[in-house]
Amino acid sequence: MQERNLGPSGLRVSKVGLGCNNFGGRLDLEASRKVIHKALDSGITLFDTADMYGNRGGSETIIGEVLGARRKDIVLATKFGWEMDDVGRMKGASRRYIMSAVEASLKRLKTDWIDLYQYHKVDPLTPIDETLSTLDDLVHQGKVRYIGCSNMPAWQVAKSQEISKARGLASFISCQDEYSLVVRDVVEPQLATAMTHYGLGLLPFFPLASGLLTGKYARNKMPADGRLSQAQRWADKYLGLRQGARSYIARTRL
Repeated sequence: MQERNLGPSGLRVSKVGLGCNNFGGRLDLEASRKVIHKALDSGITLFDTADMYGNRGGSETIIGEVLGARRKDIVLATKFGWEMDDVGRMKGASRRYIMSAVEASLKRLKTDWIDLYQYHKVDPLTPIDETLSTLDDLVHQGKVRYIGCSNMPAWQVAKSQEISKARGLASFISCQDEYSLVVRDVVEPQLATAMTHYGLGLLPFFPLASGLLTGKYARNKMPADGRLSQAQRWADKYLGLRQGARSYIARTRL
């Protein structure tokens, strides 16, 4: 398995990473164990999860259960920020919440440190300065080695990097966003430009468009359920709305 540095850091990761979002949800403990062991045997060292994966905590719990002594052999990435309860209190990027979220993740993962801690969902109620200074504290405490972001617009990535540089804080080394031959507009061109300027690495999710690009689906024969069929419905709705908008614009110009 080839390895490369992640962004501007010295963190070495396998060229192919293992997305762990199905653990604790579509895959139970034993099925997840087989996937993890196969990944390790294949030389994959980058394992990416999030606190909300697996019905809020299930994925991290399974990873912590399965890895054992092999924890030291991998680069473990997780995320924070998404809702972890039904009332909307356990979420966000405030200092108060991050400090509790990281402890919960460490406990579930059965580890003393997180290699890459990623800001999963932008919190509009918390100033980015507060989030960045808190993450910097976690780096200095040794609980987190590197930090990254996910689902963050290009302008905010740039703002975050400039704040970190000006204040001497730990800065993002990577962005995690959806990117494939089917879905390119999330990254291109604005986010890609920002990442290039700051030397950030890209951790693409759904790189095979939920299996669409593997060739296992026949034309006009979409699966009855699952993520891919939902994506197809979203695409049909979007295209229909776009066509309707074009028709409206054409009529108003007459």
